[in-house]
Amino acid sequence: MATKTDNIIEEEEISKMEQGATNPNESEIDQSDLCSSIAMVTTMQKLIAEIIGTYFIIFAGCGAVAVNKIYGSVTFPGICVTWGLIVMVMIYSVGHISGAHFNPAVTITLAIFRRFPFKEVPLYVAAQLMGSVLASATLSLILDVTPSAYFGTVPAGSNAQSFAVEIIISFLLMFIISGVSTDNQAVGQLGGVAIGMTIMLNVFVAGPISGASMNPARSMGPAIVKHVYKGLWLYII
Repeated sequence: MATKTDNIIEEEEISKMEQGATNPNESEIDQSDLCSSIAMVTTMQKLIAEIIGTYFIIFAGCGAVAVNKIYGSVTFPGICVTWGLIVMVMIYSVGHISGAHFNPAVTITLAIFRRFPFKEVPLYVAAQLMGSVLASATLSLILDVTPSAYFGTVPAGSNAQSFAVEIIISFLLMFIISGVSTDNQAVGQLGGVAIGMTIMLNVFVAGPISGASMNPARSMGPAIVKHVYKGLWLYII
């Protein structure tokens, strides 16, 4: 025979079960609201974020190269750190808007992994090239960029040597980006640090050989502005 205490316990358990049954619905509502807020980011906003992000990456990275060649005050390690830091900073700044690609290779890689719609690939690539060209034009206007102070990427040795190096370091960068962005077990908050550090290390290794582009937009922007097309094909491929 059930006591009054047992009845109270049963009523509490039923109440908890009812609350538990309503929690999934609340979770679904929260997820729906999150999806709605993400959907509110328009394609134009994404493209603007890509233009701005790519602009400042090229402005800071290539700017460090140009300033070092003109004034000699940045040093090669400083250039490496600048590239890594500016990429990391821009990832955390606009990554929530556009995904922080800033690189046609990244956009194509994520599209292949079905983490990005193929229909937006041309738009992103165009935005990245625009950001690179605008940044390169800005550097050309504010700095006395002589042929010896060119801030683009040209092979220091043979084309074959630079081509091999670019394939290796670009693969490493895409490997890291794919790992931190497509694997749900990865710590997403540290993705920007991992990518920035990878770029910095790649510039340390490959900078003196090929310029360590890893990014067709990074090479094409300065080439278009300064009309220097030596070895440009290998950075695109």
